[in-house]
Amino acid sequence: MQDPSRSDPNAPPRIPDARRQRITLIQTRRVPNPIRLARYHRAPEIGPTVLFFSGGSALRKTSRVLTEYTHNSVHLITPFDSGGSSAKLRDAFPMISVGDLRNRLMALADTRLLGHPEVYRLFNTRLAKRGEQALLRERLDAMVGGTDPLVAGVPMPLRKLIRNHLGYFREHMPASFDLHGASIGNLILAGGYLNNRSDIDAVIFLFSKLVAVRGIVRPVVDSNLHLCAQLEDGTLVVGQHEITSRQSPLSAPIRALRLTEAIGLDAPVPEADAQIDDRTVQLIDEAELICFPIGSFWTSVMACLLPRGVGAAVARAGCPKVYVPNCGEDPEERGLPPHDQVRVLLEQLRRDAGEDTPTELLLHFVLVDSERGEYVGGLDIDAIEAHGVEVIDTPLISDETAPLLEPRSLVELLLSLV
Repeated sequence: MQDPSRSDPNAPPRIPDARRQRITLIQTRRVPNPIRLARYHRAPEIGPTVLFFSGGSALRKTSRVLTEYTHNSVHLITPFDSGGSSAKLRDAFPMISVGDLRNRLMALADTRLLGHPEVYRLFNTRLAKRGEQALLRERLDAMVGGTDPLVAGVPMPLRKLIRNHLGYFREHMPASFDLHGASIGNLILAGGYLNNRSDIDAVIFLFSKLVAVRGIVRPVVDSNLHLCAQLEDGTLVVGQHEITSRQSPLSAPIRALRLTEAIGLDAPVPEADAQIDDRTVQLIDEAELICFPIGSFWTSVMACLLPRGVGAAVARAGCPKVYVPNCGEDPEERGLPPHDQVRVLLEQLRRDAGEDTPTELLLHFVLVDSERGEYVGGLDIDAIEAHGVEVIDTPLISDETAPLLEPRSLVELLLSLV
């Protein structure tokens, strides 16, 4: 007798969610795995779901390489940036930072066949860093009117959508808004965010379609919050831009990071609360590999782990979990060698997952290149493995990228673990 719930009699029977089971598989594998990588390269549209907790620009080149092997990567981005173009937007409107979201959308965009190179160029355009505000407003008005060559080159109906969101921003832009160096992509995203009742998912979905983004990008939380770092000397530094400032280096290493509602406050700085939504929980649960990647250790990677629910979701996810320490200089890692970075990472995950959560549920591998890597504080593999994780020591740095990781080597190693 045919199952009445099946519209296609030739389709396999659907297994109800209540009857699906989780099983644990133990495999021995050589990495990188050329056969597995060749399979992904032939059909990236059905490639693996690799999830990254990140922010900033450190993964831009890696993301470009990643699209050659999979169009299903997931990027949970920190929305707490408080510097540059994003800072001006957040000062003018109650909103999250969109700069890192735009950066990752562009890194994953198809600029050749399926995407729209005209939109890609527009999103990556910035207004002049110098000049009169009146002239900058004239150019913005030309874009809204569709007469600017960059906007005029965008085909319809995409041009209409872009002009609509950019026009909404222009209409609500404060008279004192500083347009120097403004990212047009950020202004379009901000206009769409405000025009869609602060629904960032709707805006990201739209622009993902516009430029054929090969992956999923979303903020780890949609919360208008800021970062607050407590230093080992007791100092509180509020705002991502202050934590990462090269003009005013931190007086001591960072001890802890938390969220707060506003910057420019005098101590004590109240802690804010944020929780990931059901969609983010689902994305973490369905990941085939979770990566805590290169990038600013505190303001990118650790910032993504602050919202409630992240640690618990990571612990429940039945997939390999990998940490990739930075090579080269990261001022945020002062006084924090890789083995201490692993300790801090596990401590943060356990704050949410539970203090007694075993390491095997939170982190499995740490990827290093002991031969060519330059790690802040030195590389102590035994100290890393003392945390209960396995170190994969393999060539990750080329002559062309030294002292930084070579993006293709990193991508191929990560995908070989899926």
